Amino acid sequence: MSSPVGFTLVQLRYFLVAAERGSMTEASTELRIAQSAVSTAVHNLERDLRVQLFIRRRGRGLTLTPAGERLRQQARELLGRAREVEREARGDGESLSGPVAVGCFVTLAPYYLPPLFSECTRRHPGIEIDVVEGETDQLVQALTAGHIDFALTYDLGLSAEPDLRDETIAHAPAYVIVAADHPLAGKDSVELAELSGEPLVLLDLPYSRDYFRSLVAATGTAPDVRYRTRSYETVRSLVARGLGYSVLNQRPATSQTYGGGEIAELQLRDGGPPLEVRIASLRSMTQTARARAVMDVLREIAIRPTEL
Repeated sequence: MSSPVGFTLVQLRYFLVAAERGSMTEASTELRIAQSAVSTAVHNLERDLRVQLFIRRRGRGLTLTPAGERLRQQARELLGRAREVEREARGDGESLSGPVAVGCFVTLAPYYLPPLFSECTRRHPGIEIDVVEGETDQLVQALTAGHIDFALTYDLGLSAEPDLRDETIAHAPAYVIVAADHPLAGKDSVELAELSGEPLVLLDLPYSRDYFRSLVAATGTAPDVRYRTRSYETVRSLVARGLGYSVLNQRPATSQTYGGGEIAELQLRDGGPPLEVRIASLRSMTQTARARAVMDVLREIAIRPTEL
């Protein structure tokens, strides 16, 4: 039989609150216990683990050491798992409840989040989904900081993150949009070379901008980026006004823009391999049952493109 663990879940909880608050005093206020109890628990945890978890500076609060940073992530995971064990022991493990923090790439959010919310509300009404929308770097930072359970994003930029595991759930081929009255609007498909003399309206997000530029550059021409914006819908509205063409990946259900204009969508014959839509999470993190349930719903949504 293995030797007993030398620390307690209570010590981990006090440590985690102190780490998040950056102060023993603020931690004691949140926990509604004496500051001495928090300090003693953290001191004993450091003694039992034989590591220093905080750098303590008078008047400047607490700063996590590298060992403390690692333990913070592990403590979140362990305490979350302990809550699951408690629910299952009480016999209510079948009814999933509690928060799930989901990161979502900003341009994927309008397509995946509405069906995710409605389906999870129907199947798992006890689950509370909190969403962080952002770009790839922001989502990776949120994952590594432990602020989200997993992220829904494109594969752009993920290969450089060895601490992440990811799973492809959908493919999003590139396509071209032009104004409804554009000479090419009546065609089913197009090659980017046919638009080489026209201005490009660029969706100007990190990684995305390089991806779209590379598609045009692959035709042997330099893209003429006349307008750029970080807003997916602003791209569509600019194109509808005849200010250029653009290349996108997600397809709205309507060709009408917010401003009332119309765009035409053309398949791209020289668009290269499609982007991959992926679920990404930390390799070191064991997902809770409720997070796994939300992932399952996303997988189902991804194979029903007509609902997106």
